[in-house]
Amino acid sequence: MLATLKEVLQAAEDKKIAIGAFDTPNLESLCAAIAAAEEVELPTIIMHAQCHESLCPLDVIGPIMVEHAKKAKVPVCVMLDHGEDLDYLKRSLEMGFTAVMYDGSTTPYEENVKTTCEAVKLAASYGADVEAEIGSMGKREFGAGTPGEEDDAKIYTDPDMAKDFVAKTGIAALACSFGTTHGIYLTEPKLNFDIVKDVRAKADGIPVVMHGGSGVSEEDYHQAIAAGVRKINYFTYMDKAAGNAAAEYIASVEDGQPYFYSALRLKAMDAMKEDIKRAMLVFAGK
Repeated sequence: MLATLKEVLQAAEDKKIAIGAFDTPNLESLCAAIAAAEEVELPTIIMHAQCHESLCPLDVIGPIMVEHAKKAKVPVCVMLDHGEDLDYLKRSLEMGFTAVMYDGSTTPYEENVKTTCEAVKLAASYGADVEAEIGSMGKREFGAGTPGEEDDAKIYTDPDMAKDFVAKTGIAALACSFGTTHGIYLTEPKLNFDIVKDVRAKADGIPVVMHGGSGVSEEDYHQAIAAGVRKINYFTYMDKAAGNAAAEYIASVEDGQPYFYSALRLKAMDAMKEDIKRAMLVFAGK
C-alpha cells in the first residue's frame, strides 16, 4: 500500500526503530526490496536517486515504483533520493511519489534554505513530504577513493544550524552528516552519535536520516537508532550482493555451456532480497 514519508517515520518513532530506504534503479532491486519488506512484515521506502538517471530514467522506473508500492502488502513510501533541482522533483511528484529529498547541501546555507522552502511548498501541493540535508557525507553513490584517505568533502552537521534549518523550512526529515560516507567504506567509519542526539534535541525531535548506511556495523546501527536515526538509506552493499551473485553464477557455468541473463537476473535479485531482509531486521532491532 502506498504510504507517505511521515506515516512510515511515525511508525519508526513509535517503535524506536529505523525504516530502511532502498534505491531501486532497476526492476530487480525494486522487486527485491518490496518482497523483502513483505516477508519481514515491515514498512519500507523505495527510492530513485537523480544520480541514477543514467542507470534507468525516472520516466521509466518511476511509474513502475508507484504501481508496485500500491500493490504491496505493507506500507511503502515512494521517494526521490538526492533530487538536485525543482524540475526533477516536480516530475517525480507528478508520477505519484509520496516524498522527495532535495539535496542543497553543496550550496550556500541561505540558498539551501530558500530552495528547500520552495521544495516543501511544491511537495505539499501534491500531498507529499520533504527530506533535506545540511552538512555533507562527501562521496556520492558509487563513491571511490584511496584506503586510509580522508574525505575532504565531508562536513559534519551543526546541530544549531539544524535547528534553524528545520524551523525555517518545515521539512519532515533531516539527513545529517555524522561520520557515514556514500559508497564502499575504505576504512572503518567513526560515527559521532552526539550529533544525532543534539540535532534531535534542538530541532524538536526531527527524524534524522542516515545516508551512506551500507556497510555500517550492527552495533553502530543500533547506537544510531538509539540516538534518533529513523531512516537509513541503503544501496551500495545490496548492489554489491547482486554483483557477487552474478559473478558466482557465471563461474558456475561449465566450459562450453551458454550463459543466460534470465538465470543471472534471478540469482542477483534473490541475493539482493536476502541482503535487504538482513538489513531491515537489523534496523528493526530483531
